[in-house]
Amino acid sequence: MSANTSNTSLTDSKTSVSLQRRPWAATFILIGGVAALVLGIAVSISLGAAEIDLRSVWEAVFFFNPSVTEHQIIQELRLPRVLGGAMVGACFAVSGAIMQGMTRNPLADSGLLGLNAGAGFVIAICFSFFPGLPYMYLILFSFLGAGLGAVLVYGVSSMAKGGLTPVRLVLAGAALSALLSALSEGIALYFQVGQDMAFWYAGGAAGIKWIHLKIMLPWIGAAILGAIALSRSITMLSLGDDIAKGLGQRTGLVKLAGTVIVLVLAGAAVSVVGAVGFVGLIIPHVTRKLVGVDYRLIIPCSAVLGSLLVVLADLAARTVNPPYETPVGAVVALIGVPFFLYLARKERRGL
Repeated sequence: MSANTSNTSLTDSKTSVSLQRRPWAATFILIGGVAALVLGIAVSISLGAAEIDLRSVWEAVFFFNPSVTEHQIIQELRLPRVLGGAMVGACFAVSGAIMQGMTRNPLADSGLLGLNAGAGFVIAICFSFFPGLPYMYLILFSFLGAGLGAVLVYGVSSMAKGGLTPVRLVLAGAALSALLSALSEGIALYFQVGQDMAFWYAGGAAGIKWIHLKIMLPWIGAAILGAIALSRSITMLSLGDDIAKGLGQRTGLVKLAGTVIVLVLAGAAVSVVGAVGFVGLIIPHVTRKLVGVDYRLIIPCSAVLGSLLVVLADLAARTVNPPYETPVGAVVALIGVPFFLYLARKERRGL
């Protein structure tokens, strides 16, 4: 009787996933999102302290002339910045989607669970003790810092009476993020690298260069391809560990692979733009509402929408108060904080 009940439960779970898949919506998001992203990139490149028309942008990208000042501005400053912002947006969004799927925690996000603060803490140590460290090594230390933040948050929240709950996890993440950020600032002040660290605290894409993109691209490309390959297993995990095991998933191996992917994505993003939060919280929720609960659709759509959000946020950061720049993290937080409070209110029973 229990075997029949178990089989019925697995069948119902499969039916539930299939009924909540909306591939037509995913197709529309991928096509429309990519088109909007290309347009957003073009507009973002053209706007700035020196406004450049779209025709010059086209010529600078496809027919670069080093003797033209506008072409140099686009190729050396604006194009790597905008492309880097798109890559970072995809990183934060996909890492958030994986975390929410694996943990079934609607509040999971690399910024809220200590990954960003952990990466920033290790970067502060690198700036203080290893000045002039090549970017390749900096990004590796950023991965380690993200892992340190995750281990501390999960360890502290697991010690609470009653075990892990979504809200407890976020409270532990907030407390440890504040602690790691304070330690980072103290180290930066003591070793007089505060000016270098100010960029990481604020969060912004202004410092992105071609060398950063060349080093990031293999890591990010491999991690996103890995996330897509793992997406079916993450869908099963999002239904619960027992159901995933019943469907033949090796849950421990899937969680390990997913964790590595999240650390690579979050570490790479933080090493470039600093502590930009809430992208991984907002985008997966919006995507699930649009395409359903199948992570084979959620992950690629989250990558596109996350890229679009950061590109538009960076554009707003440069144009809201010219000639000064507003930190990208602050622009995203204007949307993210109310969204987080809404979700936290829904999860208040977990306290």
